[in-house]
Amino acid sequence: MSRIDTVFEQLRSEGRKALMPFVTAGDPDLDFTGDAISTLASHGASLLEIGFPYSDPIADGPVIQASYTRALGGGLQLPQIFAAARHWSEQVTTPMAAMVSYSIVYRQGLEQFVSLAREAGFSGMIVPDLLVEEATPLREICQREEMSLIQLVTPTTSRDRALRIAESSSGFLYYVSVTGITGERDQLPVDLTDQVGWLREQTELPICIGFGISKPEHVEHLAPVADGVIVGSAIVRKIATVGEMPREQVLSEIGEFADQLGSAL
Repeated sequence: MSRIDTVFEQLRSEGRKALMPFVTAGDPDLDFTGDAISTLASHGASLLEIGFPYSDPIADGPVIQASYTRALGGGLQLPQIFAAARHWSEQVTTPMAAMVSYSIVYRQGLEQFVSLAREAGFSGMIVPDLLVEEATPLREICQREEMSLIQLVTPTTSRDRALRIAESSSGFLYYVSVTGITGERDQLPVDLTDQVGWLREQTELPICIGFGISKPEHVEHLAPVADGVIVGSAIVRKIATVGEMPREQVLSEIGEFADQLGSAL
């Protein structure tokens, strides 16, 4: 079991749902990322998703893409993220999951990347561009290292394929709420709860919903069918104002926003 499994067991025993905020490592710098992680952890985050900046993101919308560009523009490199994460994991007890392209993992070497991530304090990996047909080597390494390998199911995923993805995943299933890229939406698809309801009947894994969730009303709508919600662009957009506003003010706004989302779960 990974620490992510333990969190969901505890949440289920208490009848609660997970709030998983997303932040980009190194946007605008690693010190601020650490401050944002501490703020979110102290304002009710059950899990923390840390984006590893990548020059050619697969599913990220303009807000998160811009955050990756800012981080990479500052010269951010993979060893710096792992070094900073070791410090973050000493400051907070909230488990961290890496949102990372398979290209980064593959280039580093599967064994090496998982080992470095675990040593840095990560409890899981979300690999959005990893095909289920190619997931076995990484899944086996993650199992040995007690690292959750979280994979994505989308609205266009066939039911047979969704079952294969569920069998190949651990920690939780990441259900993509909309067809398309990440980003804030005014409304979520009307059939979203039905789709998630079917998937819930097929697997014992917790199901967390992400993409497009940007306000408490979304969270309140999804809470009855989801085990957790993932909120990224709405938080990253606030972080983008660092420089226009004092850092402490941005951190305060992030904390208040997390409180609002948590109160809707």
